[in-house]
Amino acid sequence: MPTVAGNIDALIAKAKAHARPATMAPRPRLRTVILTCMDARIDPGALFDLRPGEVHVLRNAGALATPDVLRSLAVSQALLGTDEVLVVGHTECGLLGQTEEEVADAVERASGHHPGMRMGSFPDLDNAVRESVQAIRDCEFLAHRDAVRGYVLDVRQGTLHEAGHPRHAVERKAAKSPLALNALSADVLNLKRGR
Repeated sequence: MPTVAGNIDALIAKAKAHARPATMAPRPRLRTVILTCMDARIDPGALFDLRPGEVHVLRNAGALATPDVLRSLAVSQALLGTDEVLVVGHTECGLLGQTEEEVADAVERASGHHPGMRMGSFPDLDNAVRESVQAIRDCEFLAHRDAVRGYVLDVRQGTLHEAGHPRHAVERKAAKSPLALNALSADVLNLKRGR
């Protein structure tokens, strides 16, 4: 089978040039797992000022508590001593505002095959994060289900807010409505500047 040179080869070359043995223990020092999206803009290490070996990071499209995430959490808790979970969704997620059909159709157009699984699209970001938190809390084979919290990262601002916090939910709804007070004030200010 012929190989295709590309980004993978470049990444392997970088790894070979900077090879160094792991010197830390496999158990994360902060005993915490971060579940977040696979979006390349999210760097949990930089966001939370982490050092290697401090947390486990699980990533998937949408930061969703899928069966595979629950399996990984169970292994992390039972074999590697974690006892807290932080779920971090983010604004501008590719699954946000899409329908299952739209995402499945995009996958089919790209691959020629219709996916036989749920794609995980969602209409409300805070609610999706809360649902992932609840799925983790409801998972009976997880030993530690109390210390599970969900946050939303605003990728443009670099700020976090707790999912479902009423102040942020009101702000988010106001920003969506073209007739919201904030939008009207911005339009009025723009008109005044134009004079």
